[in-house]
Amino acid sequence: MAQNLIFERATRFLLALRHCQVLGITVHDASEEGITLTLPYSPKIVGDSQSGVIHGGALTSLMDSACGMATLCVLPEFEVCPTLDLRIDYMHPAIPHRDVHGFAQCYRVTKDVIFTRGFAYQDDPAHPVAHVVGTFMRLGKGLKGAPVSSGTAKGDSA
Repeated sequence: MAQNLIFERATRFLLALRHCQVLGITVHDASEEGITLTLPYSPKIVGDSQSGVIHGGALTSLMDSACGMATLCVLPEFEVCPTLDLRIDYMHPAIPHRDVHGFAQCYRVTKDVIFTRGFAYQDDPAHPVAHVVGTFMRLGKGLKGAPVSSGTAKGDSA
C-alpha cells in the first residue's frame, strides 16, 4: 500500500474520532512502517496547573489512538479493531509547552488480534516520555465479524 494512501486513510479516520478532534491530535506521518500522531500542547490538556505538565489521560488518548490507527498501516482494508488491552509505561513527565508525538507500529497480525507497540516523545524519539504495547481485536469490515484471512506476522496476508 502506498505511503500517501495510508496517510490519507489515517487522516480521514482521525476526522471521525471526536476525542482526537477535541484534543487537536493530527496525523504527522503514516506508512507501512507505522504511524505518528501529534498532540499539540494546550492549556486545556494540562493536568497540573502549577507545573503545566500534560495530563496522563491526554497522553493515554494519544497512544491508544496511535496504536489503534497503526492497524490502518498493515491491513489492506479498513476493519473495526477495538482495544483489547493497552499498557503504558511512563518514563517521565512531558515537558510543558511542547507538543507530544506518538509513534506506533503493528508487529504481529493474526486472524483475530493485532499486536502493537510504540512510544511517545517530544523532541527526540531516543528519549521517550512513555512506552506502549497494545492489542486490538479484529472484528472485520463490519460490526458482525466479517471473515478475514489469517496471518502470523507483519507482512503475512492480513
